[in-house]
Amino acid sequence: MIHAISHALSMSFAMGWEILWALILGFLLSGAIQAVVSKRQMVKLLPDDSPKSLLKATGLGAASSSCSYAAVALARSIFTKGADFTAAIAFEIASTNLVIELGIIMALLLGWQFTLAEFVGGPIMIIIFAVLARLFISPKLIEQARKIAEKGAQGKMEAHAQMDMSVTENGTLMSRLLSEKGKTATSHYYVMDWQAVWKDIVIGLLIAGAAAAWIPASFWQALFLTDHPLLAAIWGPIIGPIVAILSFVCSIGNVPLAAVLWNGGISFGGVISFIFADLIILPIINIYRKYYGWRMALRLSVLMYAAMVLAGYVIEGIAQVLHFVPHVRNATVLEASVSWNYTSVLNIIFLIITAIVVTRFFKTGGRDMLRMMNDRHAKHEH
Repeated sequence: MIHAISHALSMSFAMGWEILWALILGFLLSGAIQAVVSKRQMVKLLPDDSPKSLLKATGLGAASSSCSYAAVALARSIFTKGADFTAAIAFEIASTNLVIELGIIMALLLGWQFTLAEFVGGPIMIIIFAVLARLFISPKLIEQARKIAEKGAQGKMEAHAQMDMSVTENGTLMSRLLSEKGKTATSHYYVMDWQAVWKDIVIGLLIAGAAAAWIPASFWQALFLTDHPLLAAIWGPIIGPIVAILSFVCSIGNVPLAAVLWNGGISFGGVISFIFADLIILPIINIYRKYYGWRMALRLSVLMYAAMVLAGYVIEGIAQVLHFVPHVRNATVLEASVSWNYTSVLNIIFLIITAIVVTRFFKTGGRDMLRMMNDRHAKHEH
């Protein structure tokens, strides 16, 4: 038993070490973008579910780069302030599935093909969801959800979602970013984003390490119907989100497990659907219930599931036609090890950068901000 636990933990640590520098780089880039992109104008930019508004919602979501809980909270916030419901959900989807750090980690662990599929599949899922929402979410149900949302029931990460420290003074994006305010805002977003998702990342690594060390390949092969290629392609996008729902892992934390599933035999489209499913794990469905009521929560979850399954099919079809599905299932996760190589050098460099950024965070009132946000979250929990 001790050996098995040690083996799983060592694999989890090795996976974490493999992706550390990429996580830091992703959060730095995300923090820089958030420092110059204001959330205050989102409501005005998302008045309806037209293609123009959905395109803006997708771009704003990708720029905001939130963890799943914060994305859900922010979507509720802009919805209650007047934004269109479908556009708010499109923003939510993009905020967790079309972000820089996710793409970097997917490229590192799974390969560039999966990153490309993720960034193509995200907009496809948003389009499918928008069509389904028009068909199955009535204006009456949306109005009922708005009334419930305006009551202000709290979920998780409310304070993080409401935080807006972007620099909006005149000047180019680069000049604002390199200003003292811009550097400070970047450091604050960087630390707060880490604070929001580190638990998900750790849980994801532990689950992936345990799955890789303890679950035999024969189990995954049977679950994913690898002996029947056509059935496997059909089954993958259906079972992928179900595995995500049961694993309770959201945001970037599910990428290591996605690598385990890919090595285990899930289809290419199934991996993409699995990644998308961070927004319908059970804790988040419960938050939808608090925000919008049971009727909307169930309708939203079912439509999201359908959209991610259909998006998985579309991606599978595109990948097969263009022949960019990897022929060898050798995701880095099963071969990760800690050694003196370029990964270790990059990790050391980016850890030094992190030390500089975190120092600026604490020198510019970061400790008080953390305390305030934690106190507010504690009150909401109470």
